[in-house]
Amino acid sequence: MGKPTEADGRNGPAADRAGGLIGAAKTQGTRGPAPVHLWDPPYCGEMDLTIRADGVWIHEGAPIGRPEMVRMFANIMKFEDGRHYLVTPVEKIGIQVEDSPFIAVDVDLDAAEIRFTTNIGDQVTLGPDHPLTIAGTPDEPRPYVEIRGGLLARIDRKSFYRLAEAASAGPDGRMGVTSGGRFFPLET
Repeated sequence: MGKPTEADGRNGPAADRAGGLIGAAKTQGTRGPAPVHLWDPPYCGEMDLTIRADGVWIHEGAPIGRPEMVRMFANIMKFEDGRHYLVTPVEKIGIQVEDSPFIAVDVDLDAAEIRFTTNIGDQVTLGPDHPLTIAGTPDEPRPYVEIRGGLLARIDRKSFYRLAEAASAGPDGRMGVTSGGRFFPLET
């Protein structure tokens, strides 16, 4: 069969980067996010990975079909200087994100707090550490909740409608929701 070469993608710098990231992702597994905020590795280039606006992760032109692999990569993702990266303690690789890396696909509303669940299984409670922001226009709002370290989840339509149904007027007269002791307007 012959020795692998850099040209066939099984050896060399490109394969080393992908192998290192996959190894780090497997080590972290689905235990939850790695402490990427503590890591400041050097930038090592770009990876052919795009997270589409519909939440599908595309690697080298094909969707990643294994949810476990998506979750593993999500656990080593970092947002820094307006860009998304996959990081290990020794390397940082740029990736493309069309809108936000995650989608909030469900919301649980109760009297004191609002909890979101993302398409990769993260759960956060809306509050000062996980704020809600509204981008877009009044006619086409794009709501987001911060998941961790600047990584956002776009709130899906059904969840946003549920928030709107629970909205009440805030101190400034705008409609919004309260969670974690803080008011979040639902208007731009």
